[in-house]
Amino acid sequence: MAAAVEGPELEAAAAAGDASEDVDAGSRALPFLGGNRLSLDLYPGGCQRLLHLCVQQPLQLLQVEFLRLSTHEDPQLLQATLVQLPQSLSCLRSLVLKGGQRRDTLGACLRGALTTLPSGLSGLAHLAHLDLSFNSLETLPACVLRMRGLGALLLSHNCLSELPEALGALPALTFLAVTHNCLQTLPPALGALSTLQRLDLSQNLLDTLPPEIGGLGSLLELNLASNRLQSLPASLAGLRSLRLLVLHSNLLASVPAGLARLPLLTRLDLRDNQLRDLPPELLDAPFVRLQGNPLGEASPDVPSSPVTALIPEMPRLFLTSDLDSFPVTPRGCSVTLACGVRLQFPAGATATPITIRYRLLLPEPGLVPLGPHDALLSHVLELQPHGVAFQQDVGLWLLFTPPRARRCREVVVRTRNDNSWGDLETYLEEEAPQRLWAHCQAPHFSWFLVVSRPVSNACLVPPEGTLLCSSGHPGVKVIFPPGATEEPRRVSMQVVRMAGRELQALLGEPEAAVSPLLCLSQSGPPSFLQPVTVQLPLPSGITGLSLDRSRLHLLYWAPPAATWDDITAQVVLELTHLYARFQVTHFSWSVLPSFLSPPPPVCTAPLTPSPPRYWLWYTTKNCVGGLARKAWERLRLHRVNLIALQRRRDPEQVLLQCLPRNKVDATLRRLLERYRGPEPSDTVEMFEGEEFFAAFERGIDVDADRPDCVEGRICFVFYSHLKNVKEVYVTTTLDREAQAVRGQVSFYRGAVPVQVPEEAEAARQRKGADALWMATLPIKLPVGLRDSRGAGQDQGLGVTRGTWWSWVEPRAYCTFSFQQRLRSSEEPRRGAGLSLAPLNLGDAETGFLTQSNLLSVAGRLGPDWPTVALHLGVSYRELQRIRHEFRDDLDGQIRHMLFSWAERQAGQPGAVGLLVQALEQSDRQDVAEEVRAVLELGCRKYQDGIRRTSLAPKDPALPGSSAPQPPEPAQA
Repeated sequence: MAAAVEGPELEAAAAAGDASEDVDAGSRALPFLGGNRLSLDLYPGGCQRLLHLCVQQPLQLLQVEFLRLSTHEDPQLLQATLVQLPQSLSCLRSLVLKGGQRRDTLGACLRGALTTLPSGLSGLAHLAHLDLSFNSLETLPACVLRMRGLGALLLSHNCLSELPEALGALPALTFLAVTHNCLQTLPPALGALSTLQRLDLSQNLLDTLPPEIGGLGSLLELNLASNRLQSLPASLAGLRSLRLLVLHSNLLASVPAGLARLPLLTRLDLRDNQLRDLPPELLDAPFVRLQGNPLGEASPDVPSSPVTALIPEMPRLFLTSDLDSFPVTPRGCSVTLACGVRLQFPAGATATPITIRYRLLLPEPGLVPLGPHDALLSHVLELQPHGVAFQQDVGLWLLFTPPRARRCREVVVRTRNDNSWGDLETYLEEEAPQRLWAHCQAPHFSWFLVVSRPVSNACLVPPEGTLLCSSGHPGVKVIFPPGATEEPRRVSMQVVRMAGRELQALLGEPEAAVSPLLCLSQSGPPSFLQPVTVQLPLPSGITGLSLDRSRLHLLYWAPPAATWDDITAQVVLELTHLYARFQVTHFSWSVLPSFLSPPPPVCTAPLTPSPPRYWLWYTTKNCVGGLARKAWERLRLHRVNLIALQRRRDPEQVLLQCLPRNKVDATLRRLLERYRGPEPSDTVEMFEGEEFFAAFERGIDVDADRPDCVEGRICFVFYSHLKNVKEVYVTTTLDREAQAVRGQVSFYRGAVPVQVPEEAEAARQRKGADALWMATLPIKLPVGLRDSRGAGQDQGLGVTRGTWWSWVEPRAYCTFSFQQRLRSSEEPRRGAGLSLAPLNLGDAETGFLTQSNLLSVAGRLGPDWPTVALHLGVSYRELQRIRHEFRDDLDGQIRHMLFSWAERQAGQPGAVGLLVQALEQSDRQDVAEEVRAVLELGCRKYQDGIRRTSLAPKDPALPGSSAPQPPEPAQA
């Protein structure tokens, strides 16, 4: 019976495909085939396309091993398509049938229409990977239980309330993910999966675990987070291969002590449970995370008639780029912002509904508080309303750039509270090798950023005395004797190491050496009642038995002094074989934390001084204080090169970038396929957070009104771990018809002054010790007027860069597929008069953009395309997928994003306005203005054409006058 239904459906789908396409069926199918992969999940009518391929049976189809289909299709057509898979794709190894490509009004992913699978799918003998996530499955299809070779099964974001006993009969299963479902119990047969290595059951309704789960002898990772577990079976201690056990956000009141004896366990996450007591072996284990538990607190009174309350599922919000606020109710919610930031509001965090607003700000010196040895790793997130105190801490996850140097450094989230900045207790979570999250608990809302700093060790000094040691440098210690203080005070330290070779090169002395640099700060009174002993390691290569004491110098610096003081004669240095000890009665008058405290973001007052430092030097030089100042600056300087490249297809598009010296070669290799330009500048040295600007000279100026452009100068702020890159369009008032314009771009330190130095003055200052000038690179605009390009040669977007635009009516739109657009865009143009297929993007009121227009926009976005994509509403998940699929082709990433977005917007009013708004929000005002110019000029050209053909509306007052419809343009 099934065959009798499926046959006509298949023939009808094939016939419909033949009727709707004018090209050969084989060539129509080829664009979706990439080697042995067939991806149809991003395009409308994916099932119909696959049925068409099954009828044609091209040779490439028989080689397909990986298939992706969207389940946002007609359910009957989807089932008919799946029936054909065993006979048409017999070599299939991976099958992805996912929903989630569509979103609701709040930005949440919608589930697909899949509720079951045809029984014949069990005939896919080679299938090893099956992904059924984001669907409407209420029970596991029976055919899945007969797939004996299945190694990975993904069932996340469905409606499963239970798993069948037969699941334990899959002999090859190594990965099972059933997150975000409604599971209340687990089948005992789950323990029979002897090959299972990764099991993810997070975000369900589990309250107990079967004891048989201890039979998973190969299990490496077990995630049971965000369930309702109140206890754990003792059999978990039998998982001898377990490396990761995640149990946070449950209702656990106890855990088995045997978990501490698992030999390979590296992380046990017990955060946010109800643990009031814990076995000692777990309490002291370094791999256990216990934040958010009431450890040591008394148990609450047990009510006489306990009533089991149902815990409602926490709402989840996924915001698109056009939303900058979201509501939070006492129920709590989990929110993912368009920029990738995640927040979790627990139930009861707020007593009344509240609206939260957010902004992602570009870093600038007045907003980013950095200490002398700190490095910024993220943009600045602002959450409003400021200062609102929540009844429970809100979980915050910030994406950040992985720091290049990790030894003796730590990553923290920095936030502002009242008028001071502080660092929150931060935990790092790794989703991928280059995708890291900084997780913290936010007690209030303000500004947040991620910073890399030297490891900070702190302690509370009681009247009985204590010992403070550096975790990164064990030889650095501070000993507080009994009676040093009457009231407890907090003391913190940071230790920074300087490479010996760098110091020797700076001093020109092969035997020079220094100890680690010690930074100390304290709260409370400035002086101690008893001398405090400070221990520093002797400089590298020096021992207490062989050193010359006349060459040993103890240096001290405290704000606001400009130089380091040699205090060797003022203290008694006690030397051992490896260490030097001395005593002090105070650190400094400073009572600030070990990083700079900035003013409010609207204030431009100088930052508060940093705490004092101690440094041990071994050298023959005399004026050690001045040398120490230079060495300390060298510790904080970054060696960079400046580049200025022009796009090969459009020399007026200039890319400016400041790169760390070790990244220059790799970056140029990646860019030189699309850009050309002079060699990078000589190496210059810059501080973290230092301002500089680029000025175009000798007849060249910036051709845009940008927020970061002041009087034609492009402003930068250098942050070593962020991308210091900007693309601008330049123009010239000189005549390019006779000869090329040879200009230049110069880079200067500091903010843009009121009067930028003239070129000659700047040249005279180049040799000065404190010169503002850093580098000058040539810029050449070739011969030819900007508007002299033909329609087949234009690469720009603006109307001043050519007359390639086209104004079309909706009736002239041709339904070309996305793949055809990309293919036609890559074919060489055969003549100046050839125009590309029009694109139905826009409306009659605001105008339309053609495919050529959109290709030019894509050619100009460059590295800014991810920001534009997020502002267009493209999900972060889709962004990552595009980056992966086109990981070696930047132009392919941009075109794929822009045209797939345009396909979804086809025929929708306001699409062009949305594109312009996204460009402006992404600081690409130059492209946005020129899109507007194209639309305005196109409208004017259209009206002129109507008048030339005598089709302009007559005066309606005259008898017999009428307003005829505009003529239909010729098809391309």
